[in-house]
Amino acid sequence: MNKFQLLLILLFFNLTYSQENKISLEYSNQNYRSIIQKIEQASPYRFFYDDRWIDDTKYFSNEFKNKSIDQILNQIFEDSDINFFIDSNRIILTQKILIHDKLADSFYKKENNDKQLSSKPSPVFYQEYNSSKTQLDSISLIGKESKDNYSKGSNFKLTGTIKNKKSNEFIPDVNISIKKLGINTISDDQGNFELNLPPGIHTVSFSIQGFKSNTKKIIVYNNGKLNINLTESATLLSEVVIKGKNKQKLRTAITGVTTIEAEGVKTVPLVFGERDVLKIATTTPGIKTAGEGSAGYNVRGGKEDQNLFILDKGTIYNPSHFFGLFSALNPYIVKKVDIYKGSIPTEFGGRLSSVFDISSKNGNVEKLSGEGGIGPVTSNLAVSIPVIKNKASLLIGGRGTYSGWILKSLDEEKLKNSKASFYDFSTRYSHKINDNNSIESTIYYSNDKFNITADSLFSYNNRLVTLNWKHKFNDKNASEITLTNSKYNFTINYSGIPQNSFKFGYTNNETQFQIKLIKTLNEKNRLSYGIQSKIYKIEPGYIFGNTENSNIQSKNINTEKGLESALYISDNYKISDKLLFDIGVRYSIYNALGPSIQKSYAQDQPRGQGTQTGETTYKNNEFFKTYHGFEPRLALRYSINSSLSIKGSYDKTFQYIHLLSTNTTQSPTDTWKLSNNNIKPQSGEQFSVGIFKNLDPNNIEISTEFYYKKSKNILDYKVGANLVMNEYLETELLQGNGKSYGAELLIKKKEGRLNGWLSYTYSRSFIKLDGQFDEEKVNNGKFFPTNFDKPHDLNLILNYKLTMRYSFSGNFTYQTGRPVTYPVGKYTYNGNEYPVYSDRNAFRIPDYYRLDLGINIEGNHKIKKLAHSFWNISVYNVLGRNNPYSVYFVTKNGEIKGYKTTIFNVPVPTVTYNFKF
Repeated sequence: MNKFQLLLILLFFNLTYSQENKISLEYSNQNYRSIIQKIEQASPYRFFYDDRWIDDTKYFSNEFKNKSIDQILNQIFEDSDINFFIDSNRIILTQKILIHDKLADSFYKKENNDKQLSSKPSPVFYQEYNSSKTQLDSISLIGKESKDNYSKGSNFKLTGTIKNKKSNEFIPDVNISIKKLGINTISDDQGNFELNLPPGIHTVSFSIQGFKSNTKKIIVYNNGKLNINLTESATLLSEVVIKGKNKQKLRTAITGVTTIEAEGVKTVPLVFGERDVLKIATTTPGIKTAGEGSAGYNVRGGKEDQNLFILDKGTIYNPSHFFGLFSALNPYIVKKVDIYKGSIPTEFGGRLSSVFDISSKNGNVEKLSGEGGIGPVTSNLAVSIPVIKNKASLLIGGRGTYSGWILKSLDEEKLKNSKASFYDFSTRYSHKINDNNSIESTIYYSNDKFNITADSLFSYNNRLVTLNWKHKFNDKNASEITLTNSKYNFTINYSGIPQNSFKFGYTNNETQFQIKLIKTLNEKNRLSYGIQSKIYKIEPGYIFGNTENSNIQSKNINTEKGLESALYISDNYKISDKLLFDIGVRYSIYNALGPSIQKSYAQDQPRGQGTQTGETTYKNNEFFKTYHGFEPRLALRYSINSSLSIKGSYDKTFQYIHLLSTNTTQSPTDTWKLSNNNIKPQSGEQFSVGIFKNLDPNNIEISTEFYYKKSKNILDYKVGANLVMNEYLETELLQGNGKSYGAELLIKKKEGRLNGWLSYTYSRSFIKLDGQFDEEKVNNGKFFPTNFDKPHDLNLILNYKLTMRYSFSGNFTYQTGRPVTYPVGKYTYNGNEYPVYSDRNAFRIPDYYRLDLGINIEGNHKIKKLAHSFWNISVYNVLGRNNPYSVYFVTKNGEIKGYKTTIFNVPVPTVTYNFKF
């Protein structure tokens, strides 16, 4: 008979214990064994247990003042499988076994004509253990030794948090179900869940796509907590790019949101075989680009500057490399991107059309791991390093290009000596301090250099630093505090003719601080509220001669500064199982700051240098112009049945920063301009409604959404506007109203040998520039199509899995040609012909269509090997379609000549090797 068995026998003879004694205890970064020793030193209690049950790898910090021993032990062993029994001054620890000195009331009763047994049995010990027949993970006790709160027929509250076992990240949208009771719920954005359960033994299942399902058998007879860690699934072939979180679209109230998982894009053929979540986004409804290789994105008829790109809470101003052919994000660092184009949560503001909320992966806290890829143009590598096992990790990623060979292979002689290169670097540190506190930090840097001619060099870069602290006060209250800094700048060096040599540059710097709080009021109400403030500092441009013989006069445009702040609150209110509201309001305020010189102009004449009436000088950080407004956000969902729901939403937004570009598409050398006395902020409203249906069951998703948007003070330009180093910039600008509307259809099959999606968008986008004077009117002040108005957009993405290792994939894309201004006549002046142009955007370039095909080959599925490999062999533009990028006309040798530019007019084959270890 061993010591433990002897102690169990002694319990029969001594069933009383005292918990009146209060003790105080404090410990910092101590494991279980050290904490037990401190309790024994500070009290008369002595512990008895098996050494094998104690996990010495976990460390804790806490402080107790005048607490009873059971209160202290409940908290210490809250997230472990250790139970305890107090017998006088002896504390018996058990693992996955519960010791009772009295049975709960329900064990003394049975259903027999509603009559209670005439007598109760003598006190016995009762234990539950894991049955070998059930294949459950473990049995957990919910509610520690609290018979007083137990009553037959009452319900108790089970709460908990669900995390990724590998990265310690919270997992939202996990399905939690108890089939026997018909109870179902999902975890929130912080991985929290809550269930109301009757007392007794229950089997709870936790499941979500991409993770192994977990099943727990629990005994409930009081309120309690159950934290769950899920293990990532070992499925090698990702079948769906757009993550289909089962019934998430049916359950949530928000409309127009798309989630793209980076892991899933590897089977989709893209140019040069580069994984790219942002390129995949353009194959979903409502998201377009002005043309192939364009840097900007147009969402539901909005301009390129109306999209907010966020990486780990920090802003990225140019999310592209190589003129828009590549995303500026390392695909092995990105976890997912949530794209909000309909209902924009109240925590986001400052843009009219969309938010691209990009999340980085957290590193592996258990072992060294990594993944990478080698392609014809770029190579990528990401390495995850555990810093503190099961607590902290460091993820480091880098990407570089060797694309010079592409330019040298072109037929155009002028481009053979040109160069283009880029690289990006990112690192993410994540540290779980304890169950209630964690910190995360991201550093990102990207750089592009290119020269089309040997005498000029263009370069631009992004820099981003973020720091985030997450704190959980209790099961109902949590907070996030975030500090970020973003910087974007570009330079142009020209060294051709010595007397004309110069260096030109631009810089945009943004620093932001925000506090977000989440409060769960009850099962039906969940509040999210917070404050944000960001300060902009823009250097609009500087130029100086970069050689001694240069005749270029040095010039520096005055720095612009602005402070944008906001308060917001939203409530996710569940009225019933059928009706759900997500309602909120955001109040934003913008202050233009000095130092600044603001010009004033005559009211009865067009703005120009000749109509300036004066100017006012403002000191450093002096407020000289304020704009503000309420931004209501409302979304609702009505469930007709478990597989069909209808949603509607209304959003209002303000935007205080504008992109200056006279190009048809966004360029790396475009600059940003802050609102001031002469430039008003943009504002917009959007109405949307959608129908969402799941079939087979939940394997096929069908959604249709309709939207209407109207906007004010959209920035445009006069014909021949000069935006570079212009101190009178407001004289070149026009502001008008916009409107857009459309219908979006998505059909998606998530599983099976054949999977993929079909998306179709019909949309129109118009702008009206109708100023007070003739030179401020375009097309006689009537609405006309924007540069990115493309009514029809069709995408078909398919993947066919031949075996577990071999699959075929294909993309087909069709788009209406974008608007263009054509000459409709000509005139002769001094012997030369010059074109007479139509109204702006009265014609269209030819329609665009493209077919891509690919073969995907997984490495063998042996468990023990150095690395898992994945090959992608694809052909971009299989049909060799000569899709026009732009059409333009020039006068050459006295004649008008038309030209067409194309990005890829031949099939582009690619072989990419990816590996993971």
